[in-house]
Amino acid sequence: MSTIDGFFIDWDGNARSVSDPGGGYLCETDKVAKYVAITTKTGTLVHEGTFYKTMEDIAKAGIKAAFVPGSHPWGTKQDGF
Repeated sequence: MSTIDGFFIDWDGNARSVSDPGGGYLCETDKVAKYVAITTKTGTLVHEGTFYKTMEDIAKAGIKAAFVPGSHPWGTKQDGF
């Protein structure tokens, strides 16, 4: 896998890259606080998550999450998306 700045878990339980969250969203990360804010391009907060440096760190936290690329859609039709 190429260089990625870290990961977070989206609202569907998938692991996403903070450098390519998809859905037209942007990530603001605080690596020291281990915090990720996912916002729209206009700055509206849509999701908050924990910052993980590696996929192994996610597994060590006891979270089973598959990595999805930014092209993977957020939400489902039943969620209103």
